[in-house]
Amino acid sequence: MSTDSTGLHVELDGPPDETVTRRPVLTLHGFTGSTATMWPLVRPLAETRRVAVVDLPGHGRSTITNDAHAFGFEHTVDAVAAAIDDHHLRPAHVVGYSMGGRVALSLAIRHPGHVASLSLIGASPGLSDPVERAARRRSDDEIADDLLEDGLTAFVDRWMASPLFASQVRLGTDALADARTQRLANDPGGLAGSLRGAGTGAQPSYWQDLAGIAAPVLLVVGDEDPKFRAIAMRMAAGLVRSAIEVVPGAGHAAHLENPDYVRAAIGDLLDEVDSR
Repeated sequence: MSTDSTGLHVELDGPPDETVTRRPVLTLHGFTGSTATMWPLVRPLAETRRVAVVDLPGHGRSTITNDAHAFGFEHTVDAVAAAIDDHHLRPAHVVGYSMGGRVALSLAIRHPGHVASLSLIGASPGLSDPVERAARRRSDDEIADDLLEDGLTAFVDRWMASPLFASQVRLGTDALADARTQRLANDPGGLAGSLRGAGTGAQPSYWQDLAGIAAPVLLVVGDEDPKFRAIAMRMAAGLVRSAIEVVPGAGHAAHLENPDYVRAAIGDLLDEVDSR
């Protein structure tokens, strides 16, 4: 474990460097998540690869700062690229969920040499309509204000009650309680900063940049997540090398609701890319 020069907390696992022949994996969580939420998905990959899991700015054990610039979306992407260099992971297979998927996609655009492949779970290239993007930014700012005013506990309870996560009820009460505990371990100021700086409203639209991504892209979506299934279909039309994996019995957080299926799909992509 380490907090590197970027202030990002990075956890590593896998065989010794001299025995590894496959490319490493870098994993990015969603909003309110942390390294803890992604390890169950990728830990088995560490049997044959170096695996790194990152706490994004404002989350987990990454450095919390009052500098608004540190939470900016493109600054976040550049910090992840620097972490890849700091830990000698270039080029990495990058796995990202939701917000982490948006960061991963941008990484392939801003730092293409750092990315061997992309596995994006419930992700998007942002909002293409400037009016819609501005409205979302105002909404994210209001949510951040409410978080700081009402406190982290009230915010987390509202967040987990969102219809987007309704399908997670299948995980059971113990798993949901663990997820709530993990979210409550975050710093409220850090989450508010992340919403303002790296929320969907703050992110540039990358729809027009999809055709320039040379790395193969796996778009993973739950079969009970119609919004992101539609986004994945639109993304696939603009990407040069892509495939869509619809995960049965899963909603937005497909990697939590059907982890074996998602892990197998990602593993197939990684093995295919590394065999070339």
